[in-house]
Amino acid sequence: MNRTLFLVALAGCLAGCSSLLPGSKETSGNPTTAWQSYEEAEQAFASINLGTTTVRELAALRLDPRTNPNITVLHNFQVRERFIPNNTVTAADLDGGVRECVEARSTCVGWEINQTATQKKRNGNAALDMLKMRRETHTSGWRFSGLLLIKDGVVLYKLAGGQPHIHEIASSEDALAPLQAIGTKLNAINGIDVTDVRNGIKALAGGNSGHVEPVTAIKIR
Repeated sequence: MNRTLFLVALAGCLAGCSSLLPGSKETSGNPTTAWQSYEEAEQAFASINLGTTTVRELAALRLDPRTNPNITVLHNFQVRERFIPNNTVTAADLDGGVRECVEARSTCVGWEINQTATQKKRNGNAALDMLKMRRETHTSGWRFSGLLLIKDGVVLYKLAGGQPHIHEIASSEDALAPLQAIGTKLNAINGIDVTDVRNGIKALAGGNSGHVEPVTAIKIR
């Protein structure tokens, strides 16, 4: 009884305290070499001048595959496959820089840049979240992608895009979550077979924990 009162009191204290809920941050690549915002990535690409910007100058813009793990080096045949996927596309259909790169063979490569930065934060009622009854996760951030074609150390072509603003919401509700957790624990303590009808699996409590049997849900009128 005292334990029940304690849980009720704790739930009351936590109700509405969304600041107590967990959060996380995810950034692709090394934070010290990656861009810090979508705007910074855009500015870096905007400063690249076709036909003049060199590989050494790209390194100053945090664009160096040796230090930035967000960059994938594409061989010439991979570049060709990107821009000429089938026989309906010819060299005459390509941008001048792309055509020059494809015709240059091994002296021209591509750099594919993909960077994502997201933050996840659980919102809502802290008590319901703790009891797994209701959880709502907000994901925000940005995603940038770009392509550079480089011949003899000089940029011939650039292409940039992405998602400046990411906002996703994932929610789940399970009103029986606390009862299921308590019931499973009590049944195991009392040596009663624990049945998870939702997954169709029966575990033999007090016996071999690795032994499971399929079960069929019984409808009760």
